[in-house]
Amino acid sequence: MRGSCCTLLLVLLSSCTALSADDGRSSCSRCDLQLSCNCSHAGLSRVPTVTGGALSLDLSFNNITMVTAADLTGHASLRTLDLHGNSLSVIHPSAFDSLWSLEELDLSDNQLPALNHSWFRKLEALQRLNLLNNPYRYLGSPSVFYGLIRLRRLAFGGPALEELRRADLCGVTQLEELTVHGNNLSRYESGTLADIWPLGRVTLKLHGLFSTNETLASAVLADVSYPETPIILEDLHLIGSQSLQPLRESARRRVRHLSFRNVSASDESIIDLLVVMDGVPLSYLHMEDVTLTGEGRWEKANWTDQRSIDEFFIRNVLVLDVFKFTSFLTLKFLLTYPRRVSVINSRVYVMPCQSSQLLVNLQYLDLSDNLLTDLTLAETLCGRNKTLEELRVLNTSGNALQSLSTVSRLVAKLTKLTHLDISRNSYSFMPSSCSWPSTLRFLNISRAKLTTISPCLPTSLEVLDLNNNDLSAFTLPLPALRELYLSGNKFLRLPSGKLFPNLQTLTIQSNTLNTFGHSDLRSYRRLQTLQAGQNKFICSCDFVTFLRSQFKGDGDVKLTDEGDSYVCDSPLYLQGEPVGRVRLSVFICQRVLFVSVCCGLALFVWILICFLLWKLHTFWYLKMTWAWLKAKRSSKVRKSKDSLEALLSFDAFVSYSERDAGWVENFLVPELEEPRETDSQPLTLCLHKRDFIPGQWIVDNIMSAIERSRRTIFVLSENFVQSDWCRYELDFSHFWLFDAGGDAAILILLEPLAKDNVPKRFCKLRKLMSSTTYLEWPQEEERREEFWRSLRSALKGEDD
Repeated sequence: MRGSCCTLLLVLLSSCTALSADDGRSSCSRCDLQLSCNCSHAGLSRVPTVTGGALSLDLSFNNITMVTAADLTGHASLRTLDLHGNSLSVIHPSAFDSLWSLEELDLSDNQLPALNHSWFRKLEALQRLNLLNNPYRYLGSPSVFYGLIRLRRLAFGGPALEELRRADLCGVTQLEELTVHGNNLSRYESGTLADIWPLGRVTLKLHGLFSTNETLASAVLADVSYPETPIILEDLHLIGSQSLQPLRESARRRVRHLSFRNVSASDESIIDLLVVMDGVPLSYLHMEDVTLTGEGRWEKANWTDQRSIDEFFIRNVLVLDVFKFTSFLTLKFLLTYPRRVSVINSRVYVMPCQSSQLLVNLQYLDLSDNLLTDLTLAETLCGRNKTLEELRVLNTSGNALQSLSTVSRLVAKLTKLTHLDISRNSYSFMPSSCSWPSTLRFLNISRAKLTTISPCLPTSLEVLDLNNNDLSAFTLPLPALRELYLSGNKFLRLPSGKLFPNLQTLTIQSNTLNTFGHSDLRSYRRLQTLQAGQNKFICSCDFVTFLRSQFKGDGDVKLTDEGDSYVCDSPLYLQGEPVGRVRLSVFICQRVLFVSVCCGLALFVWILICFLLWKLHTFWYLKMTWAWLKAKRSSKVRKSKDSLEALLSFDAFVSYSERDAGWVENFLVPELEEPRETDSQPLTLCLHKRDFIPGQWIVDNIMSAIERSRRTIFVLSENFVQSDWCRYELDFSHFWLFDAGGDAAILILLEPLAKDNVPKRFCKLRKLMSSTTYLEWPQEEERREEFWRSLRSALKGEDD
């Protein structure tokens, strides 16, 4: 009563705390993509805040002392809550009310002084509940489990549990697994556990009752013993014959599965166990973490009937006085019946051939994690002598075997052997040929030191496990192989599928695989599942696109490992990024197309620009500007050497077509250069045929002639427009007109010439024809005198 009052006071205190305390809880962000939040070992003193969509929350091994009403609100999707290993002493009655989807709850190893049925009243989806090792003395009334209609796994009890009553488990109708720690039970109401039906595996810790209260232990065992219910007894100290009397209830109920864990046993207790089980249809006997204090002298029980025993499972056995331990030759009454024997991690270095010959019905033998060598294995399998003829499965993994040739030779006589596990041994070499039984279908040589594969492997194999070796290639054809495991090796690429026409499952994780694609998978005719994650992938566009399609299920092969295990190793900017999240640009993925389009656009733009430049005569302007600058420089050099008067040595430079040379020589030159009565001083003309310096660059001659002349006379005609030489002179006079002004040019039209016939690039000249009066050569002779007078006036206009 006092404990209940204290509990109520603590609950009220926690309720007040939940109402008054500020929300200063720490947060936990250690959640993965599957919405599983691992907040264990984080030094938390309160339930932290996590994402509202969390499906699993692990708060084990912290310093949490209470769960308030508001700590878990908003977690309607939570399916697993682990509060194991804290210091919980107070849980608010409505702390779990919002966890409608909760399937698993672990409150073990805390300080809960009592259980409250209000905690579980709304947990209708709960399937697993662990309440072990809390200081409650009884389960409480009303039943804390009432309403948990889906509960399938239940664990309760601890050092403080004193009483179990029939009403305590009201509402629990069927369980797959029941665990009860009742070492210190003092009161047990018969039938408390008998109402649970059907009942799966039962684990009991009753070592205190076995030695102090056999009646109570017998009552508990009587309520849980059914022929098909496995019974597991933990922490027993079996010394004399009286310690096993409670097992008579299990024997009376014809139990078939019996296990002992963490047990110390003497020869007398082993004999008593065999006597208790005399004639009982016990088919499975499991002993784990066993300390044998005797010498193995159990022949006193050879009169018992143990023919129903089908399997012995022994793991982690310690023989205190191993040098006095006798052989099993006297245990023929035990060894001739079982079909399955497992002796695991028990420091077995040899099983004498005489003992092996007793196992005439043996089909399954597991001697893993012992001290067998090639020599002692030969003794165990009796060399070439016939023995273990019914053996189907042999497991010698985790021993000190070194020769594949020896193992293959020893098992070759086992004509019914289908499964062979020789993994975790020290094989470093595979011989070129081996002898195996023709029935062998499953071979495991994982976790060895093999570097190459040879025809030593039997072609009859259907399942081959070569995980965690040093292999880098596989070139051996295995036509019957259905499953191949190559994880943890050094493969750079997938093996050729042509070697395995019937392969359905391939596992090649944690290698140095860079990439694979449709072409690699198409070589496998029947491949259905592939696991290739945790490799060093190069995230090219083809690989990323291929892998995304595989994740969506578009291909015939299904990737069965998680998408997050496919991580980019290169390029560097994508290192560590899951392939499923990679987004590559068009520039990277379609580089050839992108470059082609860019080059095409650049070529189009370049052609367009060239067309526009040609249309606008830009090339001509550039060419003429360069020639002008070059000629200008030459002009400056000449001016620096000669005086201005020396430069101006002509009255006019005559630009004309060679076809118009007759008019120039017969009319223009005689008229202007020869003395006249009316003009005392004749004019000097510069003609290219007469005055250009031979051997000098044509551009320099033209520029020099224009610069040394006061005027430039253009004799315009159709011949002039079509003449290349005239074009040069027009080009450079065009630049000269910009410097000297429009009055330096005199236009003479020998024949009617439209302004449009002058090239458009000579914009200045065209403008002059539009704005400057030009002289027309008259066809009538009487008008020619006036023409020459006007020409002379124009040539002398600057002096005048």
